[in-house]
Amino acid sequence: MSAKDGYKFEELSVGMAHETSHTITEEDVQLFAKVSGDYNPIHMDEEYAKKTPFGQRIAHGALTASYISGILGNDLPGPGSIFTHLEMRFRRPVFIGSTVVARAEITEMFERGNRITLKITCSVGDKVVVGGEAKVMVPSRED
Repeated sequence: MSAKDGYKFEELSVGMAHETSHTITEEDVQLFAKVSGDYNPIHMDEEYAKKTPFGQRIAHGALTASYISGILGNDLPGPGSIFTHLEMRFRRPVFIGSTVVARAEITEMFERGNRITLKITCSVGDKVVVGGEAKVMVPSRED
């Protein structure tokens, strides 16, 4: 099976996981602000950010969380899957230049509707910065 084809429901099992790594750049923050319309100075203005409890600019939380969407759409379960639910908690700030490791792991499978639940995390070093759960509909072999 090619990763470009995506997994079918019958090919998945609890415990399957996929992980990606991304270093957040200045360009990422600029492009995400443009796409999302979120120009909060905590993300965009160094002088403003210096006066906050973080002492420096932070990346958009949704930018960090978007790496989960990439895993679900490209890798696990991949093309053909439909993202139906996302619950997450932002636990720590992510700074520009940080490397984020995004991970999704299947925790439950439901034959009715070909649905799976995945534990999702984004970490910087050994610290979880985003944690939560995603639910996805997966095509079956009959589709």
